[in-house]
Amino acid sequence: MADLDQTNDIITINVPQKVGEQLTLPTKKVQAVTDLLNDGNTVPFIARYRKEATGNLDEVQIRDIQTVTKQLTEIQNRKQTVYKAISEQKMMTQSLNKAIVAADSLQKIEDIYLPYKKKRQTKATVAKEAGLMLFAQLIQTIPDVDLKSEAMQYVNPAKDLNTSEDVFAGVHEIFAEVIGENAGLRDWVRQFTYKNGHLASKLKRGADKKDEQGVFELYYEFDTPLKKVQNHQVLAINRGESESVLSGNITTDEEAINRYFKFRLVGTKTGLAADILNTAAMDAYKRFIKPAIVREIRKDLFTQASQDAIKIFGTNLYHLLMAAPLRGQVVLGFDPGIRTGSKLAVVDKAGQFLDKAVIYPHKAPKYNPKDARDTIIKLVNKYDVSLVAIGNGTASRESQQFIVDIIKKDLPNLRYVVVNEAGASVYSASDVARSEFPELPVEQRSAISIARRIQDAMAELIKIDPQAVGVGQYQHDLPTKELSLELDHVLETAVNQVGVNLNTASPQLLTHIAGLTSTTANNIVTYRNENGSFRARTELKKVAKLGPKAYEQAAGFLRIPSGKNVFDNTDIHPESYKIAEQICLEAGVEDLGPHAAEKLRQLDTHSFAQKINVGYPTLHDIIDSLITPGRDLRDDAPMATLRSDVLTMDDLQVGMQLQGTVRNVVDFGAFVDIGVHEDGLVHISKLSKAHVKNPHAVVAVGDIVTVWVTEIDKKRQRIGLSMIEANN
Repeated sequence: MADLDQTNDIITINVPQKVGEQLTLPTKKVQAVTDLLNDGNTVPFIARYRKEATGNLDEVQIRDIQTVTKQLTEIQNRKQTVYKAISEQKMMTQSLNKAIVAADSLQKIEDIYLPYKKKRQTKATVAKEAGLMLFAQLIQTIPDVDLKSEAMQYVNPAKDLNTSEDVFAGVHEIFAEVIGENAGLRDWVRQFTYKNGHLASKLKRGADKKDEQGVFELYYEFDTPLKKVQNHQVLAINRGESESVLSGNITTDEEAINRYFKFRLVGTKTGLAADILNTAAMDAYKRFIKPAIVREIRKDLFTQASQDAIKIFGTNLYHLLMAAPLRGQVVLGFDPGIRTGSKLAVVDKAGQFLDKAVIYPHKAPKYNPKDARDTIIKLVNKYDVSLVAIGNGTASRESQQFIVDIIKKDLPNLRYVVVNEAGASVYSASDVARSEFPELPVEQRSAISIARRIQDAMAELIKIDPQAVGVGQYQHDLPTKELSLELDHVLETAVNQVGVNLNTASPQLLTHIAGLTSTTANNIVTYRNENGSFRARTELKKVAKLGPKAYEQAAGFLRIPSGKNVFDNTDIHPESYKIAEQICLEAGVEDLGPHAAEKLRQLDTHSFAQKINVGYPTLHDIIDSLITPGRDLRDDAPMATLRSDVLTMDDLQVGMQLQGTVRNVVDFGAFVDIGVHEDGLVHISKLSKAHVKNPHAVVAVGDIVTVWVTEIDKKRQRIGLSMIEANN
C-alpha cells in the first residue's frame, strides 16, 4: 500500500508552468499575472498599467490564465480527495497511484474512483455477500471444467440461491458491475464514441402540432457525426427536447464495441465461461457504460456549445456597448405601441429628459393620426429635435412610415434611426428607472431609454440586465452563472477601455470601473452631490470606503474633462504623472493643444525610456494619451444609419443592393437590419468569398455593411442576404 505522503506527487505541481503549457505562454508571464491577481489587482488594471510585468498580455489572456488556473486547481484538489479516500480503504496500489497522477481531467479521476465509491446495495453486492466471488474468479480464468456442476456447489436457498441459474445470474451481476466500472474500458468507449458516434434527433410522435411554424423542422430527421456537429445544432436539439418537440440521442457502432470487449475480456477462447463474460460485458455496456457515456458526451456537447454561445453573446454585447455615441443631437424617443398608444420622450444633447407625450397614430381604440402628427411636429419645433429614435418592436414599421410621411410633408430636415429596444421594458420597471424618474409611469420611461441609447449606448445599456439585451443565441438555455460571469467581464472590459466622466457617470456605470463596488460607486455620487464636481482625481481619496487599493485600481479609468490637472482627462495613471511631466519637458510641450502631438511624435522614445528608466510599453501609452487627451475609443466605431425613408418586404427584390446595420452575430451568420421590420440573415457562407470559420472575424454588432438580397420568404417573414455581390 502507498503512504498518504505520496499525495505530494499528485497535488504539488507547478501550476503556472502547467497553465503556461496549456495556453502556450511563458511561465514567467503566467506567474506575474498570478502574483498580481493574488495581490488584489483587477484584470483591467493589470492589462493597462502593468504591461512590463506581464509582457504586454491583454485582458483575454489574463482571464484565460485565471480560468485555467482555477481548472487545474480543481483537478489537483479532486486528486487529493480521491487518493485519500482510496487509501483509507487500504486499496491504494502503485498502478492506481500512477493513474491518479497521470489523470488530466476530472472525468478521468472519477473513472478511476468509481469502483471505490461507497454505493447503495446493488445486485452485485448481494451476490458477493452470498459468497459468489470465488465462483466469479474461477469463471474469469475461463477454466476447462464443468461450470454447471461447479455452480451447484453454490446453491443456497438461505441466500436466495435456489438453482444454478440463480448462481449464474449472481455471477453475471458481479461481472457486469466490475466491467461497467473499469476505467480503461470506459475511456475506450468514450474515445470510440467521440470518433465514430453520431448526434441524432427525430420528431416526437404528434409533436408537429407543437411546432406549427416549423422552427425545428431541420431536426425532425437529423443525423450527423459528432466530429462535424455544430454548436448551434446542439443547442437547437436541446431546445427542441425541452419543448417536447424532439428527442435526441447519441448513436454509435455497438457491434464494434462488442468485438472490442470480447477481444479484451475473452480473446479467442470459447465455451460457457467465454459466453458468460461476453454476455456480462454487453450488459455492462448497455446498462452502465453506454448511458453514462451518452450523458457525458451530451453534457460535453452542451458545455462546448454553451461556452461558444456565451462568447458570442459577450462579443456582441461588447460591440453594442462600444457603439459610437451620436453627440450633439436633441432626440425624440419613439416607443411604438398600438392598444396603449406610442410613447414619446424628448431628451436634450446631454440626455436630460425634457418632455413627454402619448400618441395614437395606429389603428386602436383611441386612433387619432392627426393629433399624433401635430404632437410630433410641435415637439420637434419646440425643442429643435434633429433625430427620432424608433424602437424596433411592435408597430415599428408602421411608426417608421408615419415618421417618413411627416418628414416628406412637414419636416424635411428631420431624420430617424431604428434602435434595438430589447430590455427597454426591463429598464422601465427597474429600481434604477424609478429612482431616475419617480414621477413618470413605467411605460413612459422606455421612450427615454430608447432616445438615450442612440446618444450613448454604453451609459444607457449598463442600467439593464445584459441578458435582456438579446444579442446572442439561445441565451435563455445557457448556464446562468457562466453567462452572468462572462457578461460581467464584458461590461468591465468595455467600461474601463472607454473610461467614464467622474462628474457625470451614473452609479451603474461607476460600479463597473476597476476597483469600485456598488457601495463605493454610490458613495462617489453622494460625495459629488454634497461637494460639487470633482476637480482632481486625488479627491477620490476623500470618498467614504474608497481605500488606497480601490483608488489605485480605479483612478486611471476616471476622467475629469475640466479639472485642475490636464492629465486627469487622460488614461494616464496618477502614479505616472511625474513621467508624463518629464515627457512634456523633454518634448518641449507646454500644454496639450493642437501642436503638442507633432512634438510628442518626434520624441526618440527608445532612448528616452532608457534615460528615465521606464518601460517602453508604459512610455508608449503615456505619449498616446498626451497626443489624444479625452479621446473616446468609440469614436472610431461605425455611426448609426440615419434614414428619411422606409422599406417593406414588398419593396424588396432578389438582387437588390442595400446598406444595413449588423444587429446580431451568431455562429451560423449575421442578422442585418436593412430597414424592414424583419432583420435579414447573412448565412456564414455568404459573409465572404473566402471560407469563414468564425463570423466574428468578418462582422461585428453595429457594423454598417453592404448586402444583396438573395431570398424573400413572405410566408415565414424571412429575408436572405449576402455580403458577396452576385456578379462577383
